[in-house]
Amino acid sequence: MNQGMVTAAYIIAAVFFILSLAGLSHQESARRGNWFGIAGMAIAVLATIISDDVTNYGVLILMVLIGGAIGAWLAKQVQMTQMPELVAILHSLVGMAAVLVGFATYLDPEASYVGAARTIHDVEIFLGILIGALTFTGSVIAYGKLSGKVGSKPLMLPQRKFINIGLAAGSLVLLFLFLGATDDTGTATTSGMIFLLIMTLLAFAFGIHMVMAIGGADMPVVISMLNSYSGWAAAATGFMLSNDLLIVVGALVGSSGAILSYIMCRAMNRKFLSVIMGGWGDAATAGVAGAEQEQGEVVAIQAEEVAEALLDAESVVIVPGYGMAVAHAQHLVSALVERMKTAKVKIRFAIHPVAGRMPGHMNVLLAEANVPYDLVLEMDEINEDLASTDVVIVIGANDIVNPSAMDDPTSPIAGMPVLEVWKARMVIVSKRGMATGYAGVENPLFFRENTRMLFGDAKDSLGKILSAL
Repeated sequence: MNQGMVTAAYIIAAVFFILSLAGLSHQESARRGNWFGIAGMAIAVLATIISDDVTNYGVLILMVLIGGAIGAWLAKQVQMTQMPELVAILHSLVGMAAVLVGFATYLDPEASYVGAARTIHDVEIFLGILIGALTFTGSVIAYGKLSGKVGSKPLMLPQRKFINIGLAAGSLVLLFLFLGATDDTGTATTSGMIFLLIMTLLAFAFGIHMVMAIGGADMPVVISMLNSYSGWAAAATGFMLSNDLLIVVGALVGSSGAILSYIMCRAMNRKFLSVIMGGWGDAATAGVAGAEQEQGEVVAIQAEEVAEALLDAESVVIVPGYGMAVAHAQHLVSALVERMKTAKVKIRFAIHPVAGRMPGHMNVLLAEANVPYDLVLEMDEINEDLASTDVVIVIGANDIVNPSAMDDPTSPIAGMPVLEVWKARMVIVSKRGMATGYAGVENPLFFRENTRMLFGDAKDSLGKILSAL
């Protein structure tokens, strides 16, 4: 296939990717958006394979088969509750690919850039490796935090902000040293390779420290942030390889991830820089200390009593959280919805932007259980209706329904927009115990007069409620 046909195929693939993003912006069109993305990627891969640049088809086919087999195995093995950590670890692969392509491009014996063109090319290589390296280690640490292999508590090193500044300044100095290490022929040099290796190690360290310093409550922002980084790493790879499609796709992923990060931060009343410079910061300690203060007594409720309250209600709102995902209770939630609709009870869902461990986590689980899309409302759409709601059922959520965000200016989550479930006539919280949420902050909601605690595994509790109904 000549270069003109490859370019045409890349343009068609880019259009499919844009349509994919548009489709993924709404639940109703998300499935179609996925198919657009699959079609675009298939066209891009096929056009690349049959282009004139590929000569060793044996190695290429072997790698495709190995990668495809691993991907198929992961798709079958990974549970929906593990999707956030899967996304994180896949981001790491994009980062490492950018690092390896960067070194391979620098060592390419056929490179013939000289003068200003060589300088621009070296900057592309340097930035591609830098972004890819911090994306790789940051994503690995994010995977560890989300999977429980690394503690969710932020690592607060002394003068951590100055450490980050020092790493950034060191990388900038290495950039100028690297640019000055190129010889007149434009080929790779030993000193240039040394500067690249040192910068890569610094970027690895920066990625580790950056995510280790972020607390568990900020992990949804981290996921979208790493998504953005992986996009920019792909774009940098596109510049290194002079591949227009990689540049376009990387820019799409990078910019959409950046916008999503902004939306997540706004939903948590957080500043993006404050998140990447240390998560909840030292305020988390104050929040945990405050949890030791006397809050009052909780009032437990049984499944049979919950069933009676639901049948007596005219309107019910369900607030899903990570506990629902862990208990695999989404299908029972769907069954409860059908039972309530049969009883002519108005039932809806309230989704907080950062519920779960990644953006859209709850929406995906509810879609998997075939919950109608029109019943699933975002926080801004339903918050005003909660005051006129008879019963709110909170399933495994904590921080996103914490009134401290509005009532306690000293709380680590002060100012964070939350679902104001306490305004409903009755609040039922399905929870295993009285443990704090991912932010490590006590929740006064559990002690309010109109709150009842339904203790136990969410799946078991919902099963008992359905039996009682």
